[in-house]
Amino acid sequence: MDDIYNIKLPVFEGPLDLLLHLIRENKVDIYDIPISLITRQYLEYIGLMKELNLEIAGEFLVVAATLIHIKSRMLLPPDEEAEAEEMEDPRLELVQRLLEYQAYKDASVILREKEDEAHQVFWREPVEEGEEGEGEDTGEPFLFDVNIFDLLSAFKKILDSAPPEVVRITRETLTVKDRMLHIAELLEQTESVRFEELFAVSRNRTELIVTFLAMLELLRLGLARVYQEREFGNIWIINPRRGEVDAAVGNAEFPVS
Repeated sequence: MDDIYNIKLPVFEGPLDLLLHLIRENKVDIYDIPISLITRQYLEYIGLMKELNLEIAGEFLVVAATLIHIKSRMLLPPDEEAEAEEMEDPRLELVQRLLEYQAYKDASVILREKEDEAHQVFWREPVEEGEEGEGEDTGEPFLFDVNIFDLLSAFKKILDSAPPEVVRITRETLTVKDRMLHIAELLEQTESVRFEELFAVSRNRTELIVTFLAMLELLRLGLARVYQEREFGNIWIINPRRGEVDAAVGNAEFPVS
């Protein structure tokens, strides 16, 4: 897939973000990481990112090597001559790094929330008991920011159900720009679109990939935003600039890598 557009996101989470995402997704204890499972899933995500032509920083490969090294150490039989207190858990250094990074992220989120208090996209007054019917859907979900790994996780589920095929994507067959225009049309018709709906007209694996790249490019250009109802919940694509998207996509230039 060397002829596919190379998508460069302005803000791209790093390898520790991916590890934290996998720990949350698998609901495992950060102090007792199942290293074999996490390593396998981490490498699957790296493979998916490469297939999508997303830029992968060298840190991702360093962490991959670290995980494989930890996994190999844990497979070794324990040293019978070593004292129990001297047998350090091979995962300890990684756990400490993750805890420190999570603390840093938590602090940055608090600062950002204070900054964004006056710029809420979706907000409503708390509903008093009895004002709405129990279980009634008002169509106004509380939405939270989504990172790249939330998107990759949701897309991976869709991609895994698609039949494999060997098709090269070219300008003559299917283009990212075409899919961007299609998504733009959807966003012009409604204020928000569920993530899965973007792929409703995609008939095969190739079209799924191009559609996902088109969505990422819209995010990069600021022509769409993504939010989630809750952690690992439904993802919504929102048009923050209705009426401007079609013109912006039509004038955009896309270099082919």
